[in-house]
Amino acid sequence: MTNSPAVIILSDAALPLARRIADGIDGQVHGLARRVSEGVDETFENTGAHLAELFQAGRPIIAVMAAGAVIRLLAPHLSDKMTEPPVLAVAEDGSAVLPLLGGHHGANDLARTIAGIVDGFAAITTAGDLKFGIALDAPPQGWVLANPQNAKRVMADLVAGRTARLDGGAPWLSGSGLPLSPDGELVLAVSDRAIAPPENGLLYHPQDLVLGIGCERGASGDEALKLALESLAEAGLSPASVGLVASIDVKADEAAVHHVAGHFECPARFFDAATLEAETPRLKHPSDIVFAEVGCHGVSEGAALAAAGASGDLIAEKRKSRRATCAIARAPQPFTQENLPGRARGKLMVVGIGPGSDGWRSPEVSEMVSASTDLVGYSLYLDLLGPLTKGKARHDFDLGKEEARVRHAMELAGEGKSVALVCSGDAGIYAMATLVFELLDKSDGPEGLTAEARRIEIAVSPGISALQAAAARAGAPLGHDFCTISLSDLLTPWDDIKRRVTAAGEGDFVIAFYNPVSKKRRTQLAWARDKLLEHRPASTPVILATNLGREGELIRIVPLGALNVDDVDMLTVVVVGSSNSTTVATGDGKAWVYTPRGYARKEGTVMTSIASGDAA
Repeated sequence: MTNSPAVIILSDAALPLARRIADGIDGQVHGLARRVSEGVDETFENTGAHLAELFQAGRPIIAVMAAGAVIRLLAPHLSDKMTEPPVLAVAEDGSAVLPLLGGHHGANDLARTIAGIVDGFAAITTAGDLKFGIALDAPPQGWVLANPQNAKRVMADLVAGRTARLDGGAPWLSGSGLPLSPDGELVLAVSDRAIAPPENGLLYHPQDLVLGIGCERGASGDEALKLALESLAEAGLSPASVGLVASIDVKADEAAVHHVAGHFECPARFFDAATLEAETPRLKHPSDIVFAEVGCHGVSEGAALAAAGASGDLIAEKRKSRRATCAIARAPQPFTQENLPGRARGKLMVVGIGPGSDGWRSPEVSEMVSASTDLVGYSLYLDLLGPLTKGKARHDFDLGKEEARVRHAMELAGEGKSVALVCSGDAGIYAMATLVFELLDKSDGPEGLTAEARRIEIAVSPGISALQAAAARAGAPLGHDFCTISLSDLLTPWDDIKRRVTAAGEGDFVIAFYNPVSKKRRTQLAWARDKLLEHRPASTPVILATNLGREGELIRIVPLGALNVDDVDMLTVVVVGSSNSTTVATGDGKAWVYTPRGYARKEGTVMTSIASGDAA
């Protein structure tokens, strides 16, 4: 999921400032639903609960609200200073930016950035940061502090006037305002080796090591990880300095490789055979057998060297287990998101955005869209995402181009991109998720997917379906057994549709009809109406729900016997009640539809059994 900062607002008045901040730090604007009408990326109902959820998920929080309110709301959730994300309060006029939590985890730098965006003042209060412009317990990306529990004491000593000796190369330390001296009393050690931290100082591990992993198809992740840990121990290297796991591209979907990367919490990157073959002169153990199998003379050593670059070195030769190999190389610089070599395993996120309104889009879907590099979908669906599309490459498709749409999304992911395939409603209900797996299932042959597209990671996230939205707007028509039937005969033979409508009518199911009509198809709904009238009363309530969750939403309830096909269009979902479905009016005159499940009868039966002594 995304870790982009969340800019919190409680009113429309704060939206312009919040949008400036979010645009400047690649964040999202989250607004209180009852006070913020539109223009936000996500809405929430309860401020305290939403802040707690973001905080516990590690999301940076920029709250355009009173600092005291933020403190009181988050106070019950404070536990570990070393893991808390940045939390900042910003005055609604932008005059002050105050880091409240996570000052040594990016909050201070974030405050300075935001202050520059809004022309305000960053109220930094951390002593070390104020004096030296650096936080010793918050090294930059690509570096790990081995003994963070000592950072506070070391910084206090430096603030008090003591000096430090830098033992190793770390430009972010040597170029800082720290009082460094060759004979300093404190030690700031830098090493990727497995050594003990100095008693009078700190130890930083640069994440400059790359593990080259090769394995058989289906090899155990535990076996590959055990081999990697043994290789590090044998070479005397610190696991904390592992910044990358690398392999050949045909292993991009190999669980063992990703298991190793997951253990070290680092990226996995992949190289084609030609790139690895170019490393043959630097291999310690070239193999003709490996070349015959995958087109290069070494996977683990070749991948490690390719990732480390021309200036990198192989520092641990290939070691073997029964089904895996591992080699280690050192890169000249630590790995960060900005200098990752090779190609990531592509990811396809098939998301259902519901009817399209922000409030009916799940947080998981919003996070997936935010984390994507590319968006693929029908133009209307992409437009409904609003500000979430900013900075994403859009790939718009017309209706009727479903297979081309899905194939394009999968091929993009095969290039190593993170792709969101956007569907309305739920992605798995009459939508594109099914076609994704169908293409995978039938991917062989000249019209099949590329090999890269078959190795992508896939995630499917649910959305509110039109069926659910219509039911909620009209009451509770799905209180008992129900089914859905598409009346479109473009993909399903009409005889099959008729058989299903007949069976649903005989079974007395509540039925949601998708694709009830089109410009050229006007007879199927009338046929279904007449067939159902053979099995349920003419007074049976029918819900006609149009433009659900969007401008122009219209909910109508009509009797089945009076259902007029001309009242239905392509954007309407038709929900036909069962013979037990009932219409009831509330005191304000609004009509609701519900289908009783029998709770009242059940309760009466239980009470009778208790009275007669039959209940257990």
